[in-house]
Amino acid sequence: MGVRGEVGRAVFLDRDGIVNKSVVRNGKPYPPASISELQLVDGIVELIDFLRSRGFKIFIFTNQPDVARGATTLEKVEEIHDFLSKKLGIDQVYVCVHDDKDNCQCRKPKPGMILQAQNEWNVDLGSSFAIGDRWRDIAAAKAAGVRSIFVDYQYDEEKVAADYQCNDIKEVHLLLQKLEKNQS
Repeated sequence: MGVRGEVGRAVFLDRDGIVNKSVVRNGKPYPPASISELQLVDGIVELIDFLRSRGFKIFIFTNQPDVARGATTLEKVEEIHDFLSKKLGIDQVYVCVHDDKDNCQCRKPKPGMILQAQNEWNVDLGSSFAIGDRWRDIAAAKAAGVRSIFVDYQYDEEKVAADYQCNDIKEVHLLLQKLEKNQS
C-alpha cells in the first residue's frame, strides 16, 4: 500500500497482450487458460525496469470476465497474478472478475480500478500512463484522466483513439524514454 501524502506517478498495464501474450483465435484476443500457457510479452521486463528506475509505481489493471462466466476460476487467475507480481515486481494487481451485465464500476471501460489505485496509492493521474491493447483499456484511461498508450496488434475489434499509439512493447519503451527525456 502506498504512503498517504506522497504523490506518485504510476503506469497501469493491461495484463493480457501487454504483460503476457494473449491467445489470439480468429483475430480476437483471449487470456491464457492457466499459468502453463502464460508467456511474457517481449520487452515487458525491460520496460518495467525502466519505469521503476524513473520512480513509477507499476500496476496491472485487468478484466477477467471468464471468472463470472464460469470459464475459469478465481484461483487460476490469482495464480497468474501471483506469478507476475513476483516475477516482475508489480506493486499491485487490480482485477475485475465481472461481466458487462454486472454493471460494476471496476470493469473497463469504466475507470474504477484506476481510481481505486489513485485512492490507495495517492497516484497523480495527470502524470501517469495506462498501456493497453484493447479499446476498453484506452477508454478507462481517458475516463480517469490518465495518458493512454494503445498497442495495436490489429485485433478484429473496435478501436478508440489514444494519446499515443505503438505497434509493440519495445516501441512503447522507446516512446516513454523519449517522453521522460523531454520532461527532464
